[in-house]
Amino acid sequence: MPEFAWPWLFLVLPLPFVVRRVWRPAAPAQALNLPHPGLVLTQASRARPSTSAVLLFALAWCCLVVAAARPQWLGPPQPQQRSGRATMLAVDLSGSMSREDMLLAGQQVSRFAAVEAIAGDFIDRRAGDEVGLILFGSQAYLVTPLTYDLDAVRAQLHGAVVGLPGTETAIGDALAVAVKRLIALPEQARVVVLLTDGVNNAGSISPAEAAKAAKAAGVRIYTIGIGANAMRVPDFFGSRVINPSADLDVGMLTDIANQTGGRFFRATDTDQLAQAYRAIDALEPMPQAGQPLRPHYELFRWPLLAAMVLLALAALPRFVGPEVRT
Repeated sequence: MPEFAWPWLFLVLPLPFVVRRVWRPAAPAQALNLPHPGLVLTQASRARPSTSAVLLFALAWCCLVVAAARPQWLGPPQPQQRSGRATMLAVDLSGSMSREDMLLAGQQVSRFAAVEAIAGDFIDRRAGDEVGLILFGSQAYLVTPLTYDLDAVRAQLHGAVVGLPGTETAIGDALAVAVKRLIALPEQARVVVLLTDGVNNAGSISPAEAAKAAKAAGVRIYTIGIGANAMRVPDFFGSRVINPSADLDVGMLTDIANQTGGRFFRATDTDQLAQAYRAIDALEPMPQAGQPLRPHYELFRWPLLAAMVLLALAALPRFVGPEVRT
């Protein structure tokens, strides 16, 4: 059965009748003081609507009130897939993320390009989760608040620029921002995925302090250390092999994960990075049916259209009575 969003508007149905009873028109020349007694004014009265016109106006008014009350048709309940989980992604954009030591589809790409490709697929699989995005370098910024709009999160990640938030790495600040955004949610929902390639060398909060706050707030932190272990670079004698991830603080990232009930992953190439994201998928609970929603279909257009048709019919000359002279 249709329902009305604003049923209280039906109280205005008798309004035209009340106005007509209370606000009567003045009689002709009632307010005039005629200079000579017995002087009578002759006037042509306005055309009076017929009974059919009055009935059409009344029906049009009823249709307008029905349209204003917003009739709605409620569809069948539709279960919503919600995991009850909020995942905050914290992605490193320090200068070292531009280092090209990762392979993607056989091509040498930068660390951030690999993250952009793999994390985009990870975001797509978060259907049912609220997802937020934090980008950090020398400072940490909340770019996308927690949302079910995964396209918006992916677009913000694809639009990020390495070095824009600074060339250093403020891991502690990034975790503090994530914890602050997650603390108001149910404890089982709070998840942070931190991806970095370096050591904390900036910011006002140390990673240890941030991890302690995350543990107290019930926030699980999964850490991913990205960067190849070996890379050949040219030198004076031809080339040599270096470790481009020498600055990666594996111990700190492992401690943060273990202390908060998460897990540390080492990603030296895109395959390991993808495996890390798949492992996080497996470690977190599967989506479950949330509160069902009932779609609302607005029906006000039909009584509004009927009112316009009735008003047009009532305005036709054949529904107006002949002019009467008095």
